Amino acid sequence: MASTHSADRAAVPAQQTGGVAAIAILAIAAFVIVTTEFLIVGLLPALSRDLGIAVTSAGQLVTLFAVVVMLCGPVLTAWLAHIDRKRLFVGILLLFAASNALAAMAPNIWVLALARLLPALALPVFWGTASDTAAQIAGADKGGRAVSTVYLGISAAMLFGIPLGTLASDAIGWRGAFALLAALSLVIAVLMMWSMPTVRASAAVSMRAQAGILKQPRLLANVALSVLVFTAMFTGYTYLADTLEQAVGIAPAQVGWWLMGFGAVGLLGNWLGGLWVDQQPLATTALFSVVLAAGMAASMALAGVSLWFAAALAVWGVANTALYPICQIRVMKAATGAQALAGTINVSAANGGIALGAVIGGLAIAAWGPGHVGYVAAGIAVLAAGLALVIGKLLPEK
Repeated sequence: MASTHSADRAAVPAQQTGGVAAIAILAIAAFVIVTTEFLIVGLLPALSRDLGIAVTSAGQLVTLFAVVVMLCGPVLTAWLAHIDRKRLFVGILLLFAASNALAAMAPNIWVLALARLLPALALPVFWGTASDTAAQIAGADKGGRAVSTVYLGISAAMLFGIPLGTLASDAIGWRGAFALLAALSLVIAVLMMWSMPTVRASAAVSMRAQAGILKQPRLLANVALSVLVFTAMFTGYTYLADTLEQAVGIAPAQVGWWLMGFGAVGLLGNWLGGLWVDQQPLATTALFSVVLAAGMAASMALAGVSLWFAAALAVWGVANTALYPICQIRVMKAATGAQALAGTINVSAANGGIALGAVIGGLAIAAWGPGHVGYVAAGIAVLAAGLALVIGKLLPEK
């Protein structure tokens, strides 16, 4: 197409846009968006019981969300790149509010699937543009830390949003959990509309020109690495609530607290990932992939020993959360130009890995039970670490 859209050099200087405050608002929005995406992980057992379907079937709602993100993300981001970022983010949050309200009223799995499809269209647009906007506000030498700050929304979602949603579902049902999330999405949309400074896009560039980054070998290799990393992460994480119940013997009412602990230790991982990734993106990816593998495998091996299991789960949580900003920053640094599109391509790749991980995890549970899914995930994580080292050798970082 010959139509043009704004390129990714989106933010005006920090002193004009509110700088730290703007990044903080993006982190809060990220919290809502990630909670919407992953709340269902903690609700799978309840959904299974209420809708009369297998946990692995309910788990494919995760796959659906991820596949839509993977297929639609890059095109939608390039198409919407010309829109003022504040208006874009507010619109995305309003869509999340409506879709969560629909999920709360869903009479069956098919309507719930539709409610999951709608926000999946907007999520990659948010992550691609929010990451780029934060990096541009902060400046090139602090871009990694700025993106890591936005990604604190992921840690906060894992610490508070997803676990508290799981606990809320025990008190008011999974429909009530989605209804609360719809209300929160609306509140944050209003907060952003009133408080976030305008961040305008600039430098019109055609969609074809933006897509030219797909010819860059380093970018493609790093995108492939993100697919493998997220496959490892979500082979285990998609079914973590079910694993805690079935393999570890945690009471359903206590699962939310365990997920909260998983998110709490993730704050450390988020900080470490943002601290190191600017200097050595591939080496940092390899390191945390190995830590992820160790944590997941140890969690399976120590499932019957409470204290040691908790320690192993903490290691898993640190690595799991660290790899979110690490992968995003790594891919954006690997691209020459079109940073927002590169960020969204990574989000799409990550969701391809999420979808594949949900499928592989479901197959592993069906074949060997929830007590073995972590071993499968750990093996994939080791492969990801190896791929990171190979890419670093064949396509050295600049």
